[in-house]
Amino acid sequence: MDRWDRTHEALRQAALELFTEHGYDATGTAQIAARAEVSEMTLFRHFSSKEALLLADPFDPLIAEAVRARPKDEPPMRAVAEGIRQTWAEVDAESIAALRVRLRMVVAATSLRGAVERNSEATITALSGALSDRGVAPVAARVAATAVISGLSVALLDWAQSEHAAPGDALARALDVLGGAASA
Repeated sequence: MDRWDRTHEALRQAALELFTEHGYDATGTAQIAARAEVSEMTLFRHFSSKEALLLADPFDPLIAEAVRARPKDEPPMRAVAEGIRQTWAEVDAESIAALRVRLRMVVAATSLRGAVERNSEATITALSGALSDRGVAPVAARVAATAVISGLSVALLDWAQSEHAAPGDALARALDVLGGAASA
């Protein structure tokens, strides 16, 4: 792991510790930078906002690649849903547990209402690009990507608040609906 990656991870870890200890709303970026032993300017070189410390998604490139690899004749919504399903199957238990913790913080912090939606833009852009690479018209690609990510956000936030150990069933049901394979 190079210096950038070590700093990036130290900032994410410091943020999660402080958010857990004091709550998201009561934690400032200066505190996070101090805990990670970097300047606040360095924090903002790594993360565009305090929200991003909680919601930055490392899976976008993997999901986009999975969507690109789907069969060319598959409808856009199904391609996105199945690309996400494929990528999700490869996510380790530790990452899933960390996602639940982060999403529970989102639900608990009033200042984060709408944060998931605001931070979904990069994912939507990556998925729209993957669909466009498959020959889907740009507007149709954006509509499909936005619809799937919006629906998936609802399912993930619901799962985060539940007591189910793994998101598998809830996520699978949501992806079935989004991909047109089932009706919930």
